[in-house]
Amino acid sequence: ADALVAATPAHFTSSTQIPDSLPVSKQHVIPYGRDFSDLVLTASTAELCTSLKIKANSATASGHIIFALGRQVYYKGFDVLIDAMQNIDAQLILGGDGPLKAELQQQAERLGISDKVTFTGSIPEAELAAYFNACDVFCLPSVEQSEAFGLVQLEAMACGKPVVCTQLNNGVNVVNQAGVTGLAVPVRDASALAEALNTLLNDDALRSKLGQQAKAHAISGYSLTAMSNSHATLYHMLLST
Repeated sequence: ADALVAATPAHFTSSTQIPDSLPVSKQHVIPYGRDFSDLVLTASTAELCTSLKIKANSATASGHIIFALGRQVYYKGFDVLIDAMQNIDAQLILGGDGPLKAELQQQAERLGISDKVTFTGSIPEAELAAYFNACDVFCLPSVEQSEAFGLVQLEAMACGKPVVCTQLNNGVNVVNQAGVTGLAVPVRDASALAEALNTLLNDDALRSKLGQQAKAHAISGYSLTAMSNSHATLYHMLLST
């Protein structure tokens, strides 16, 4: 190949498939781009957003919402997040489906926290804006490098929400910059995850600051236009050499 494109520099340094001998001149970083317009609330999604907040206020003392979204499989680390919820006063909305859903539901029941963990199943694309905008914090608790980027992080950021992720030392931590757009904790550490989530939930000023910075980071660095233009520039360069 004349060029290899990855979404972040960490994709090159953490990959077990890209040969170390690949010349730097062939390595090109072009971040994934997304059109965030569908995450702006409409009349219908604003109504759903309000109902989610009302439900959280009736379920917990704080009324705070933590949102997590993804296929319910081993590498997503949702079991660690459910463990962490034992020490958090908030409503966890866990979106998505997968083979571990029943096991995760049983875990919440066993821990006695079923009342503050909501399993939505698959969420229609048209309704996602409501969930991202309703939450106070988004969480990506993945435990394996199979999670190499985390597009859902960007979607939450575009809605002005700070993210708590795990320190996977790959593209996930390039997207969510610890201390700038959110926080990062050690992998499979439920106590550290609970502490980070509580830090944001209990500090309105910090949550707002990181949320605003997250939104600016997502929109300025990961737009669909920027991605398209970068690819076009690369193709023109290759064709001219």
